[in-house]
Amino acid sequence: MNEIGHLKIAITSNDLLQVDANFATAKQIVIYDVTYDEATFLDVVQFKGGGKGDGKRGPGGGGGCSMGDPTGGASVDQVQLRVDAMEGCAVLFTLALSDFAAVKVKNAGVFPVKMQHPREIDEVVEHLQRMMQNNPPLWLRKALGYGVRNPDYLIEREA
Repeated sequence: MNEIGHLKIAITSNDLLQVDANFATAKQIVIYDVTYDEATFLDVVQFKGGGKGDGKRGPGGGGGCSMGDPTGGASVDQVQLRVDAMEGCAVLFTLALSDFAAVKVKNAGVFPVKMQHPREIDEVVEHLQRMMQNNPPLWLRKALGYGVRNPDYLIEREA
């Protein structure tokens, strides 16, 4: 659970500058701690593969060599890898995610926010901070650690 007034957020990104990636195929998940007036970069988790065509194939188009593969050639659940990487996060900002991924994300206690188009990470963080300060919606109050029925969240924030 987040400390009251703090949000640990996850952002899917391919270029580390903007929310520009689908959840299941993102090259990175960037993690921030966001408060009402500050945002601190915490970590970036990088992934190999994940998308169709990302795997290396031999000249014959086969499955390639699995020698040295720790999974023994077994497929890796790319969605679960990304869900596990968001441990402790309250909110996910992503360009797209499937219904299957959304269920896994929600079951992990993370609220998914699907973006309409790519946006700069700084812009997303600033927008989130404005929402935190100005009568946040119920999902955000819950993520901030305030009871959804608590109208005094602003008083608690200042205390």
